[in-house]
Amino acid sequence: MPKEFSYEIEEEIAVLSESAKGWTKELNLVSYGGAKAKFDIRDWAPEKEKMGKGVTLTEEEARALLEALQNYFSE
Repeated sequence: MPKEFSYEIEEEIAVLSESAKGWTKELNLVSYGGAKAKFDIRDWAPEKEKMGKGVTLTEEEARALLEALQNYFSE
């Protein structure tokens, strides 16, 4: 029997862009299956009824990404 998929958006951090169809690419803190929330970047339908493929990052990974972006844009 397949496990039930569950998620909870614990904190909405930023909307990065919006498509013509109303989907938004967002950075949020999301808990999947009751686990500790991770940083999550993905597309969401207007009422959050559907989600696109995305990437999740631990706090350590998000800090490494932030540092890499800061280094990239300061050059």
